[in-house]
Amino acid sequence: MSAATPIPVVNRLIEALPDEERNRLLERCESVELPFGAILCEPDTPYASVYFPVAGFISLVMRVGSHHPLEMAMIGNEGMLGVTLALGVDLAPMRAVVQGAGTALRMSAEQFQQQLQNTPCLLPTLHRYLYVLMAQFSRTAACTHFHEIEPRLARLLLTTHDRARADHFYLTHEYLAAMLGVRRSGVTIAAGALQQRGLIHYIRGEISVLDRRGLEAASCECYDALIADYAHMFTSEAAL
Repeated sequence: MSAATPIPVVNRLIEALPDEERNRLLERCESVELPFGAILCEPDTPYASVYFPVAGFISLVMRVGSHHPLEMAMIGNEGMLGVTLALGVDLAPMRAVVQGAGTALRMSAEQFQQQLQNTPCLLPTLHRYLYVLMAQFSRTAACTHFHEIEPRLARLLLTTHDRARADHFYLTHEYLAAMLGVRRSGVTIAAGALQQRGLIHYIRGEISVLDRRGLEAASCECYDALIADYAHMFTSEAAL
């Protein structure tokens, strides 16, 4: 494929590259399905591939002892899985699991490392994204410690809504409790409160967002802060 030929893509990191570099990178990627529940990497193991989500989303989760994994960050089409390779570190720091089925552009870790040498604008773009991801880790840790379940649940639903690109998605009480690090009963109460206020409809894991603005108002300030971090690094007013 000619480097001058435009290639449709909706991963925002790749879109940020100049045309020639973007097309060269895309020529080395393959489009793959991201099935729900698929584990893409485990902590302290080398990356086999990197993923640029196009649709769907990936959760980075951390397990401590016998506790359920806690979600530390979410990756949608604004980012990538495997960005620590840009630091010369080939080990995954956390488990990555597909929480929203979709598609991604995949490249072998070896090819990606070669592209870091051959694509001048790629490295600074990834460094900016690394900053956003580090901020997400920090805010998630602080949010988990300081904020109540209901606003944290609203934040999680908003970040999921952004990446699902649909008003309807599937998240069980068990999953939500694990991702928030709380008891299932706490999620039941918080989801019930959001539903009673007409912000969502929730039955047997099926969630519909009914009032996006109301859900934003119910969320803690961490959601707006995450949006601002990305916009600041990539000089974009668009939401994640």
